[in-house]
Amino acid sequence: MKKLALLSFILTLCSCGQSQQKISKTATLISNVHIIDVTNGTVIKNQQVVIDSSKIQTIGTEIENAEQYKNIIDGKNGYVMPGLAEMHAHIPQPNTSKERLEEVLFLYLSNGITTIRGMLGHEDHITLREDIASGKVLGPRVFTASPSLNGNSVTTKEEAIAKVTAYKEAGFDFLKIHPGIQRAVFDQVVVTANEVGIPFAGHVPVDVGIRHALKSKYASIDHIDGFLEGLVPESENVDPTTNGFFGYAFTPMTDTNNIDELVTLSKENKVWIVPTQSLFERWFAPITADELLKQPEMKYMPTTTLDNWKAVKERYMAEEDFTVAQWQQFDAIRKQLLAALNKNGHGILLGSDAPQLFNVPGFSIHHEIDGMQNAGMTNAEIIKSGTLNPASFFEMEGAFGQVKEGLVADLVLLEANPLENINALKTIQAVILKGQLITKTEIDERLAKIAENASK
Repeated sequence: MKKLALLSFILTLCSCGQSQQKISKTATLISNVHIIDVTNGTVIKNQQVVIDSSKIQTIGTEIENAEQYKNIIDGKNGYVMPGLAEMHAHIPQPNTSKERLEEVLFLYLSNGITTIRGMLGHEDHITLREDIASGKVLGPRVFTASPSLNGNSVTTKEEAIAKVTAYKEAGFDFLKIHPGIQRAVFDQVVVTANEVGIPFAGHVPVDVGIRHALKSKYASIDHIDGFLEGLVPESENVDPTTNGFFGYAFTPMTDTNNIDELVTLSKENKVWIVPTQSLFERWFAPITADELLKQPEMKYMPTTTLDNWKAVKERYMAEEDFTVAQWQQFDAIRKQLLAALNKNGHGILLGSDAPQLFNVPGFSIHHEIDGMQNAGMTNAEIIKSGTLNPASFFEMEGAFGQVKEGLVADLVLLEANPLENINALKTIQAVILKGQLITKTEIDERLAKIAENASK
């Protein structure tokens, strides 16, 4: 009996010791919050989330000794979801000041974007990627493309071998394909890329064509580039170089019965699609530059940039013989392609091509979301395209893309449920980047300063 009593006493002591475990001084508790489960588009209600050492440590309906946490964020019955990924971003080039570079990075963060895929690289972006990863610079996680591979930069197979090899050795995450590459040279790019182990993504050169591009296994094709041209029957005998702005000139000749074939090819070859639909509803669309310049987010861009955007838009509209009727058909076909690729293709990635014309970094993602909605994508599908899908694309499902124990704490706290109303993505209470809290007050203050600098 004495032995049993002693054993009971020891177990009691152990139990008390466990319940009184010291809570890390660096740990943060997010209380009273609902989690957006991006895997199935549902809400996990009334959760408490513990973050420490940049990662999500614990999730549960109850947390022991909650009152002892020194850092507590009251979720106020709001919603927490993974940070978004902008999968077609542009990082400022080296001639940009350090201050402006950091402002652009913050514009992404201010809209809940915690990962960006830079689509036109420079060696400085590799350094920036490491500085952000180490915490030296505040910004979203960066993946960076190589400098452009295009019809001027790679004109021979020998150049293709040399540049692809050099970009791999330099540490770029992937190759950026631009227009103009001849098919034989492109094929050498693909062969060498596969040999050295670096993916490639971007545009579809005219001489390559969408079918050959898909069979070559791009990591992603952006802008739905080449697809509209691929809908033109061979009987039309078109000159492929006269396709215009992403195939706009061929719009009247398309046969949408060919969509299923292209979608099947994209799935069979595991090619992700980044639609950048907002480009075609803003830059190349029947809305004037002056109307776009009135939008609130334009105050974060320098006047010289806004002037250039206006001039480029007006020039393109004139050069492409733009008509509203043809644009409406062009836009309808793009939406039909997007809907089919979303339903039956390999997968969609959220990306707006910021800062291209009238796409302000961070803010443009909401215009892109509008375009995806207009094409029939559900709120859950859109959210997944900016969270879980990018993690899958980078084969980093174990690092980010969900609110899940063990993953990096890249999170966004929202006032409302984006599964019910996608505009809730704009109701940001706070952004958490690798466990670091950026409050709504801090976001507003920094944005005000960026606007002030842009107006100078």
